[in-house]
Amino acid sequence: MFKTTTFRLTGLFVVLLLATPASNAQSIDNHSIARVWNETLLYAIRNDFARPVSHARNLFHASAAMYDAWAIYNPPASPYFLGQTQTNGFHCGFSDQMRTAFINAASDKRQEYIEVTLTAAMYHLISHRFENSPGATSIRIRLNQVLNKLGISVNHNQTPDLSNAEGLGSYLAQCIIDYGLQDGANEAAQYKNQYYQPINAPLNPAHSGNHTIVNPDRWQPLDIDNYVDQSGNPLPMPEFLGAEWGNIEPFALSKKDSVVLQRDNQQYRVYFDPGAPALFANDAAKYAWGHSMVAVWSSHLDPADGIRWDISPAAIGKSAPLPDKENLQKFYNYASGGTNQVGYSINPVTNKPYKPNHVLRGDYTRVVAEFWADGPDSETPPGHWFTILNDYVLDHPDFKRRYCGSGSEINELEFDVRSYFVLGGAMHDVAIAAWSIKGYYDYVRPVSALRYLAQLGQSSDPKQPNYHEDGITLIDNIIEVVRPGDILAGNDDEHIGKIKVRAWRGPDHIGNRYENNAGVDWILMENWWPYQRPTFVTPPFSGYVSGHSTFSRAAAEVLTALTGSEYFPGGLAEFTAPQNDFLVFEQGPSENVTLQWATFQDASDQSSLSRIWGGIHPPVDDIPGRKLGIKVAERALIRAASYFDGNPTLVTNDNIGNAGANGCVVLATHDE
Repeated sequence: MFKTTTFRLTGLFVVLLLATPASNAQSIDNHSIARVWNETLLYAIRNDFARPVSHARNLFHASAAMYDAWAIYNPPASPYFLGQTQTNGFHCGFSDQMRTAFINAASDKRQEYIEVTLTAAMYHLISHRFENSPGATSIRIRLNQVLNKLGISVNHNQTPDLSNAEGLGSYLAQCIIDYGLQDGANEAAQYKNQYYQPINAPLNPAHSGNHTIVNPDRWQPLDIDNYVDQSGNPLPMPEFLGAEWGNIEPFALSKKDSVVLQRDNQQYRVYFDPGAPALFANDAAKYAWGHSMVAVWSSHLDPADGIRWDISPAAIGKSAPLPDKENLQKFYNYASGGTNQVGYSINPVTNKPYKPNHVLRGDYTRVVAEFWADGPDSETPPGHWFTILNDYVLDHPDFKRRYCGSGSEINELEFDVRSYFVLGGAMHDVAIAAWSIKGYYDYVRPVSALRYLAQLGQSSDPKQPNYHEDGITLIDNIIEVVRPGDILAGNDDEHIGKIKVRAWRGPDHIGNRYENNAGVDWILMENWWPYQRPTFVTPPFSGYVSGHSTFSRAAAEVLTALTGSEYFPGGLAEFTAPQNDFLVFEQGPSENVTLQWATFQDASDQSSLSRIWGGIHPPVDDIPGRKLGIKVAERALIRAASYFDGNPTLVTNDNIGNAGANGCVVLATHDE
């Protein structure tokens, strides 16, 4: 049985007509009330555990709460929760008669009613979702500061009774809270997995090699002393985060988009099944190629090599069409890094050429690895794209709030709630779709695979030492065999014949991160590290498909559609990492580095590549993730549009590409 949220509505019409809320909401930085609360949610996320899947869900549920608080007073728009039945049968009771009463009560004070309803909903929802957060105290302080600045009073312990605008917001929050306790996320048990179990024993990266792995195609937990998540919270080593996330009720995805697959006597629902990645068991050479490219790109993380790149949109932008999995090797520049990108001759907004932007490759690669890791302020990847929407789109002085880039400008609040609703829905469904694939395929991370391959040996020459037909391919000056007299041979020549690689040397070579960097040099591959902190090393879930690639491409598609242009406002967006005052893992960058993007897709592509330079993903994780993001974004746009039109409908193959009168279709290049 599914729970239905209802409350007694005694005296509704009398009280509603008498209740007039007081609000001063527009006074905070001249932003809409929706923007104020979105920023408050992002603050809470930054002070919580680093959980991208649960925060994608928080972002959507909060965005839906704000949308409902607006939509209930703005027919013909249909709310998402209020008065609606979700696909799993959950119903948030709210009749047309009740809605009419609220609309009539608001009358010429509709803005105030929206602001109070929205504020009460967000206050109670954020309070609930972050009550067990490590930053719970600071989050509560922030919530009360926002209330004070808005001039809106919210009863912290109010029982929702639908007697006024505040009561409606409390009721809406309770609906969402109740829904979240039965949507498949297992929120009541802190999102713990209910049946997934890893098959590999943990790897301790502080020790050489990988002697505990039993299946090199499957994910391997880590055994790290003093583990710290990407938000800076010391924790016990976490289990696979979100292994069963495919069981959650989606926003726009259909069960017809999924298959139910079985592994280890358990069932996994998989959305848009991309098929298996490169498996050691089936194609050891392709498996080794992808993971060895991660090691090769690790050699790009040193500004001391003197290599300089032009990272302006004139040189880096407009990526080649996405390949299929069989043609990945043609898409990437294996030795030098990056992909084939043609750039842009002019900025279409200014009609002037983009100026060259030359920086050291070793600074650029480290900056992008850290900038995209989880957002500059640890708001996790889905939250990072909300900051991009806020800071680079909504705050741009030339941006006009024309929904989908056409028609008349609409007011700030309407544009913001619509945009958050679509982007939130897309991020929510990306987490479901990408993690459904991660959970089922349970694919290995590079730190496990490279150390395993190093133990096998080299596959290039049977006449050379340490040959194994399924080992790693040797590359002159990058991946070689340790020979007598080598500085890595060891005091007793114990390392002769082992595999060595020119790569980032790892955290043991940093010392004081404010004064030193590890640099690039020859190391034993059995000691290879991702470009990450030793207290983190790699995310606590499997690699395939890349969450960054999926989140980022879906967000880029959504922002392209919402703004009606593939370009950032003004044709250029920038982020400057100041000299020796940005990197977290080590000192740097050695000079100011200004990242630049002409289009939303350029930013998304950079996010994808950052995970290869960061040592987190091989190429086979990347491209299927980008393609998945396109599919999810299109469905989110169509589904949201049906609510804007007042006729909520499920997305089917028949209405793909049709976003409705109040919606917008994906405008970015569909280069699947």
